[in-house]
Amino acid sequence: MLVLSRKKDECVVINNDIRIVVVEIRGDKVRLGVEAPKEVPVHRSEVYEAINHGGSDLEIAQSFIRADDASRAQPISGDTALPAHPDVVHE
Repeated sequence: MLVLSRKKDECVVINNDIRIVVVEIRGDKVRLGVEAPKEVPVHRSEVYEAINHGGSDLEIAQSFIRADDASRAQPISGDTALPAHPDVVHE
């Protein structure tokens, strides 16, 4: 595993076309922005696991939302089937 230190607004580039940007540091949480081609799937690990372990649509949708912030969830633009995580910004 490669371990890097980054500050706010600094990034890591993967394979010339994927950028991971430190958007915000808030206490013990770091918000990351991922810029990748549309054909590259990008998921949080719990969503990835639910998808790859044949989870039902409900299980996959539940992995997008934590109980403590479900009221802030909004649909992914262009997709009303699964709610977006409230900390994810879609541009």
